[in-house]
Formats: sequence, C-alpha cells, structure tokens
Amino acid sequence: MSSPGSRRNSCRGAACGSRATLEYQVRRRSSTCSYFASGAQTGDFSVSLSQPIFTVTLRFLLAIDLWLSKRLGVCACEGSAWGSIRPLVRLVEFSGHVIPWLIGTVYTLLRGRSVEEQEIMLNLALALILDLLLVRLVKTLVRRRMPAQNRSEILSTFFVERYSFPSGHASRAAMCARFFLAQLVDTDSMRLLVVGWAALLSLSRLLLARHYVTDVGFGLAMGYCQYSLVERLWVTWDWLQDALLIGLGERLNRAYDGLWMIDGKH
Repeated sequence: MSSPGSRRNSCRGAACGSRATLEYQVRRRSSTCSYFASGAQTGDFSVSLSQPIFTVTLRFLLAIDLWLSKRLGVCACEGSAWGSIRPLVRLVEFSGHVIPWLIGTVYTLLRGRSVEEQEIMLNLALALILDLLLVRLVKTLVRRRMPAQNRSEILSTFFVERYSFPSGHASRAAMCARFFLAQLVDTDSMRLLVVGWAALLSLSRLLLARHYVTDVGFGLAMGYCQYSLVERLWVTWDWLQDALLIGLGERLNRAYDGLWMIDGKH
C-alpha cells in the first residue's frame, strides 16, 4: 500500500508530465503556424536620415505591408485565430484556380449553342491564357518570395509556386469579374454576386497567408487593366475564320509552288 507522500509525488509528476505535453503541443502548433518562419521575407526595414527619401518611403511602406499581412493571416493554419473556417476559405480559394476555369471555359466553348456564346467563351479562354502569361512574367521579373507558411503546404507538391508578386488569383478575379459584368451579367443580383466572389477570392489570399497585401492589390489592378486589353484585341469568329483560311491558302500555295518546281526540274 503506497504512502500518501508517494501518491502525492506521483500525482504531481503526472500533472507535470501532462502540463509539459500540453506546452509542447502548443509550442509545436505555434511554430508550425508561424506566418513568417526563419528564412521568410522579413527584410531589414531600418532607415537612416542619410538615405534617399524614396528609399525611406519604400521601406516604410514595406514594413506596413508586412505588418498588415501578418495581421490578416488569421486562417494560415488550423491553429490560427480563425482556423475553424479554414476549409471554407480554401474552398473559395479553389474557385479561383486557373485549371477549373480553363476546363469549364473550353467545355462551354465546345458545347455552345450559338455563335455569340462561342465567341464570348473563346475570348474568355484567351483572356485566361493572357492573364496566366502576364502574371508569370511579372513574378519572374520581381521574384518576391512567398510567405514561409506556404512553402510546406501539401499543395506546393502539385502547384509549384515560388514567387508571390502579383497574386494570380486576384488578377484572375478582377479580370473575370469585369469580363462577366461586361459580357454575360445583365441583372443587379448577378452583378452583386460576381463582385462579391471577386472580393472574397482576393480576401482569401490574405486570410490563408498566401500573399502579401501589395501582391493582392497589384493583382487586382493588373486584372482590371487586362480586360481593357482583351476588349481591344477582341477576336470575332469572322476574323478567326478569315485568318485560318488565309493561313491555309498560303500553305497550299507554297505546297503547290514546291510541286511545280519539282516537276520543272524533272
């Protein structure tokens, strides 16, 4: 039969063990959920009066961008402040991926019932490709690293993404929203739905700590301007048929010319 002192010591040891385990789990959760781990783009924002005013202003704005981005990343992981709604936010995020958009656009293009509908879907597909190329070009030129929280995500195995500026989801949201408002949407309720979707998709990039605030802001401005370019370069079925026929005719003429030259030599 154990003495009261030994039982008290064993209970105290068990409590200390459970407390240590709890503290370890909390530390592990906080370490894996840190928005900017070691090696992230924290940057040195120290300034001096001897630096140019442009450098001082830029460092100040980058510091605000970093602070605001960290404050908004409330769904960065399950242990975050709003981690319980993370699956819902990720569902909103998935609605802006380029692959489902391209598949749906091509399917609608092939199943279109009228020439006007097929023409709109054709230009939407071209707009999505244009957005993808321009975003990739800017990311390659700027080379801003993504927040460290996303470098260990499982999705990074399938969607390799190293740079964050600008946000492709935000540019796609703005471009598609403006495209739909100009070409497909004709009621106030649908306009509100489209604008709300674009806003929620852009916000999801910040809540999930996928991007910095400046990434999303520049992406929205970039996507908005892209539609103006799409509208100027609008491809009609008549122009496309003429271009295809002209190209086919030139190839046939070159082929016939080659055959005549061979026959002339013989």
